[in-house]
Amino acid sequence: MTTARVLAGIAVAAALVTIAPAAAQASAGSPAAASAAPKSWGPAYAPGKAAKASGTIAVTGLSGTIPAVGTAHVTGKVYDRTKGSSCGWAVFRVTYRKADGNLPFIHKAYRTCNATKPKSFSFTYPNTYEVELKVCSEATSKPSLNCLYAGTWKVLYVSH
Repeated sequence: MTTARVLAGIAVAAALVTIAPAAAQASAGSPAAASAAPKSWGPAYAPGKAAKASGTIAVTGLSGTIPAVGTAHVTGKVYDRTKGSSCGWAVFRVTYRKADGNLPFIHKAYRTCNATKPKSFSFTYPNTYEVELKVCSEATSKPSLNCLYAGTWKVLYVSH
């Protein structure tokens, strides 16, 4: 009789271990649904507040892989707050997953040299793991190495 009780207890424990995670996930909602609502970011400033950027980010369709990736939808505006020849830059570093599992990154950059009118931007990127932002102010046709690699990036989204 003691052996039967032990085996019954083990069977009940195994059933609870199997059912509990599924019930917890069902009550919490799916990860894809939780990430779908747009999240505001910013304002973020360049040094000396010479440029500013703000907007929203939403990541949808999260995969079940580790790390999870989804499609990032980013919208916003970049403002040039200088009166001189400098321009305002919003530079995004998007880390994505390749088919082989590697996590490289690309830069998406948006510029305005108009101190009176902000520039609107929007982009979508698939298989996104992380999105980071840096705001710079410089008179260049593309972001300088100093803008891209000096200082810190503001994390807008990172997968769990």
